[in-house]
Amino acid sequence: MNDSLTLAALEMGKTPVVVLLLYMAILLFLGVLGYLRSKATEEDYYLAGRGQGVLVTALTIMATFFSSAAMLGIPGLIYKDGTAFLFFVLNLPVSGAIIYILGSRIRRIGQARGYVTPGDMLADYYGGSAALRLLVALIGFLYVIPYIVMQIKAGGYLAQRLFPEVEGFVLFGQSYGAFEVGTIALSVLTMLYVLIGGMRSVAWTDVIQGVLLLSGMLIAGLATVMAMGGVSEFFTKVKELPPEALSVPGPSGVWSPWKLLTICIFASLASMIQPGQWMRYYAAKSSQTLKRSALIFALVLPGCFLFGVMLVGLGARALYPPLMVDGVLMPHEMIGATAGEFDQVVVAMLQEHVPLLLGAGFGTVAVSVILVSVMAASMSTADSNLHALSAVLTRDVYDRFIRPKADEGERAWFGRGVIIVATLLSLWLVGLSNDSSGFNPLALIASLMFVAIAFSCQLLPLAIDCLFVRKGTQAGAIWGMLSGISVVFLFTPLPTLFFGEGFGTSVGGVTKTLSGLFDTGFCGLVVNVLVFVTVSRFTTPPPADRVEVFRRDLETE
Repeated sequence: MNDSLTLAALEMGKTPVVVLLLYMAILLFLGVLGYLRSKATEEDYYLAGRGQGVLVTALTIMATFFSSAAMLGIPGLIYKDGTAFLFFVLNLPVSGAIIYILGSRIRRIGQARGYVTPGDMLADYYGGSAALRLLVALIGFLYVIPYIVMQIKAGGYLAQRLFPEVEGFVLFGQSYGAFEVGTIALSVLTMLYVLIGGMRSVAWTDVIQGVLLLSGMLIAGLATVMAMGGVSEFFTKVKELPPEALSVPGPSGVWSPWKLLTICIFASLASMIQPGQWMRYYAAKSSQTLKRSALIFALVLPGCFLFGVMLVGLGARALYPPLMVDGVLMPHEMIGATAGEFDQVVVAMLQEHVPLLLGAGFGTVAVSVILVSVMAASMSTADSNLHALSAVLTRDVYDRFIRPKADEGERAWFGRGVIIVATLLSLWLVGLSNDSSGFNPLALIASLMFVAIAFSCQLLPLAIDCLFVRKGTQAGAIWGMLSGISVVFLFTPLPTLFFGEGFGTSVGGVTKTLSGLFDTGFCGLVVNVLVFVTVSRFTTPPPADRVEVFRRDLETE
């Protein structure tokens, strides 16, 4: 860790501890309040009684969407690769449009038929297929676990930056540092309020976390601009960056126009069709509520994102340009000490410049609050995914195939068990990453994180068919998803792990070429759609009366 940053963190004294403890107390209070306001029903636990208003819906969708990867990873990519990644802002209005068009219809049919998970809707429309429901559950699992692990990891790194003095904390005879204490504390806290209050607690905590995120982005952007001498000086210094940092495909040469375009479109689609967001559509009070929330999302988040994320990355590159060391691009010493610390740019800029902007006293408090807001990005994504995974595995697996006759109380306890096991599994995977044996499963998880949204994308053809087209068949849906999942699978390190280096090398040449041109989700989706349409053309469609009743329910608010 950089010495100046460590010193800056130490000079903050106990302020981060006080802010973090206060924040954690508020989250626990909201968890308890959610429990007290909830009803003893499965629907209330997972969907808050389908009564979420405009502001709560908008902020919980934002908080779920805006993970630690956005707050840490994207500014790091801009710092490393320049303006090429500015195209990523297109992701946000596209996502808003998806909420408006697709989400409102998902909500409407969910209300009419009492759906809780994506599998409920898709299996109901195509005929209750066990294979289809299990495939939808599998996609949910493939999306959720990598994201939970990444959020825990990000929370631990932030704890390490905030509390570098924490070393040798002993629990059950085991010594822990700030990273370990941070991951355990934040994971347990998130698990507790999700367990206690379900969707009400998740949504209410997401409101707090969403406000912190938006405020943190704006303050970070303002601090960066002021550190550079104001708006005109900011643009003057940015213009002086090397030409390759101000153009596509960027200094690394990887961000081709087609790759950026497909990432913006299909990452948006995947992020808005994943189980956690799908359940937020179901939970909205009305379709009109969801449409208004979509407009808030599309208008507010892009501005905050451009100002508070993009400007931070560009400003940091102008102030502290990265260096080439022995053929390896390294961050400036003010940002980090290794090639893996580009994603620390936001933390470094906050610690270095916010106290100068706001004064030592208030600035220290502001830095603490903003860094806690980055932790909030981790927790708000983790809680939504934990909650969604609980619903998916309970409704689509346990209730349908393991204990079909289980009562509502038993299902509720199983769902809470899923939350506990998923949290412990994620902590275990993070812990294994520090194993000195040479095997680093977190590296595998990190790779999977980038294809997690590609797996989620495979739900899109089925959703569009059910809600708009209604021409597909059960067989087409199953084989389309299997094909799409298989293609995405080939982009992961798993083929090499399962089938050996020879297979992995031969496949890797193809996937490397395609991934250099297009988003992984796009590649899987193209194959999915082709198979879906082809198989549907030659197989039996759902009964006409079922399709007609589904259409009628869909049009009824």
